[in-house]
Amino acid sequence: MATGEICRRHGVSSAPFYKWKAKYGGLDVSDTRKLKMLESENARLKKLLADSMLDNSILKDPLGKN
Repeated sequence: MATGEICRRHGVSSAPFYKWKAKYGGLDVSDTRKLKMLESENARLKKLLADSMLDNSILKDPLGKN
């Protein structure tokens, strides 16, 4: 099946298809699962860090005004 036909069937342009192919092309199913788990863990940790930095900034803000 041609790449263009696959992209049309799934409603995706060819650019993201080739990006995904480059990113996930050589991976096994287990490797893909591990990568997705790591990406979700990374997103969760980034959110926790952002929340912590926001809390820190809120706590320091009244001290700086005096």
